[in-house]
Amino acid sequence: MTVKLSLATLDQLPANVARPNYDRASLKAGIVHFGVGNFHRSHQAVYLDELFGAELDHDWAIVGAGVFDAEEAGRQKLMAQDWLTTVVEQDSGHMSARVTGAMVDFIKPGDTAAIIDSLADPSIRIVSLTITEGGYFIDPASGVFNPTHPQITADAENITAPKTVFGLILAGLMRRRDEGTVPFTVMSCDNIPHNGRVAADAVIGLARLVDETFADWVSEHVTFPNSMVDRITPATTDRERTILTEQFGMEDSWPVFCEPFRQWVMEDRFTDGRPALEKAGVQFVHEVAPFELMKIRILNGGHATIAYPAGLMDIHFVHEAMQHPLVSAFLAKLEREEIMPTVPPVPDVVLEDYCQLIERRFSNPKIGDTVRRLCLDGSNRQPKFIIPTIADRLKAGAGISGLALESAFWCRYCFGVTDSGAVIEPNDPNWDRMQATAKMAKATPQAWLEMEDIYGDVGRSPDFAQAFAHNLDTVWKVGAKETLTRYLDGTL
Repeated sequence: MTVKLSLATLDQLPANVARPNYDRASLKAGIVHFGVGNFHRSHQAVYLDELFGAELDHDWAIVGAGVFDAEEAGRQKLMAQDWLTTVVEQDSGHMSARVTGAMVDFIKPGDTAAIIDSLADPSIRIVSLTITEGGYFIDPASGVFNPTHPQITADAENITAPKTVFGLILAGLMRRRDEGTVPFTVMSCDNIPHNGRVAADAVIGLARLVDETFADWVSEHVTFPNSMVDRITPATTDRERTILTEQFGMEDSWPVFCEPFRQWVMEDRFTDGRPALEKAGVQFVHEVAPFELMKIRILNGGHATIAYPAGLMDIHFVHEAMQHPLVSAFLAKLEREEIMPTVPPVPDVVLEDYCQLIERRFSNPKIGDTVRRLCLDGSNRQPKFIIPTIADRLKAGAGISGLALESAFWCRYCFGVTDSGAVIEPNDPNWDRMQATAKMAKATPQAWLEMEDIYGDVGRSPDFAQAFAHNLDTVWKVGAKETLTRYLDGTL
């Protein structure tokens, strides 16, 4: 007999499932969050749940919001269980389940008026974001906000009925300015270097298309703290729902499975207060950039390193990729020879220790993270996680053979078939373009590097172009496995 999760059934849950030890009726909304997905529910919502459990800051509960119709399915699942989420932590020697209750509402995606009303509410003092790397309208080549994007120009022309997250944020801020309400803090929790600055560029950049005076007001009165967030959290499938039922005797339509490790490093810059997150383990620092760069290059860059050769070799799970001696050795060599040397010192961190921690986390056999998830959205992720590292190596006159091989594996993956001939289903928002370019690059490798919006100056480097072309040709001729072997023994 299983128990279906809801507020009414909390007392019926098995004894080995932790649950909120606070009165959820005492919670009041203080945060509107855009992008209610698995990572948010395993990270920010967990920190707040712990804070509430310590009988602190019950006026900082979360209201979900979204702009895509596809988000309604998740909203319906959460609404049916009173906005509760089961978070399951797993590694080789540990499995635990807890029900979190930090969310108190989720506005229907696309209900513009209701979202703006919520953003204008004086009780909302933080607007947080996990809208993915591709959600900030960044021009990949320049790395800055693109004010000419059609969705941005459409919002600028009709800011009272916006369709984007940033248009909604501006509409809410306009109301607050006009009503004399203190503006909220915009808090990005996405894996982007300088994510606070990037969010500011988007909000203020759109504001400048609407009203320069208003843009100046936003720039002066709204804060955008940078942060570094980290917790490996795969997508939810029937596998996870089945494990929850079998191991814990409960049903949750949208549980979150994640690793035990979590980290949140943030600048302490808020316009109208904040929850005491340091009491739940958040590290507040003066400068986040060193932590951001370390995580994005070593962890996210490391994910990209193992993703594409593993994908070409038909490896399904990330921990299985780490068990393959060629893939794990490729990660170890590329990290230490080309990636880690581009990471400046980080306060109180030994980079080698951090790298070993990352390798252990990738090897977690219980997490169920998939290689396909790591391969997802390369057109947005590579310009943030890999290509800046290449640029730094080129500027320093340092070797880029391993990074060029990573790019070659990505290109070969986007061709759309594995080394065994299995079809790779579309796995990028720009898949048609990526696949067409990868097909051209088989005969003309430079075609891949001529994607100016992705590679920029790196694509014009003769040294990188030569290494990339050689590596791509090798991958095509002998496959990923033999190419890795040659790279590792120095014969590539």
